[in-house]
Amino acid sequence: MTDTISDMLTRIRNASRALLPEVTIPHSKMKESIARVLKREGYIVEVSVDGVKATKAIKIKLKYNGRKSIIEGVRRISSPGLRRYTGSQDVPRVRAGMGTSILSTSEGIMTGVQARKKNVGGELLCEIW
Repeated sequence: MTDTISDMLTRIRNASRALLPEVTIPHSKMKESIARVLKREGYIVEVSVDGVKATKAIKIKLKYNGRKSIIEGVRRISSPGLRRYTGSQDVPRVRAGMGTSILSTSEGIMTGVQARKKNVGGELLCEIW
């Protein structure tokens, strides 16, 4: 598999549409950081890392409002074949501020709002609403 972040986002999207309580994803530091940003922004309930070294996995508990998922949509922006970079002032607003863009910056993984406040740009990883 060449795009592990896209795989993570697809697993989350599929699990939320199927109303599953949680989803398990193979571990990497970047995927763990993205999951922690999603938790901080209120899209998921809990993030935990299980296992040891080679067999680590990230367990994500999804958040629902009755029988409707909090996550309505997820879109991967930058891909391995075409990287998308943005400056601090050009970070796009998702759904007129109702969604969140996630960036990989020199100061770590953060939301578009945080990147604008810290005046840093970076690779635009994905959008979630």
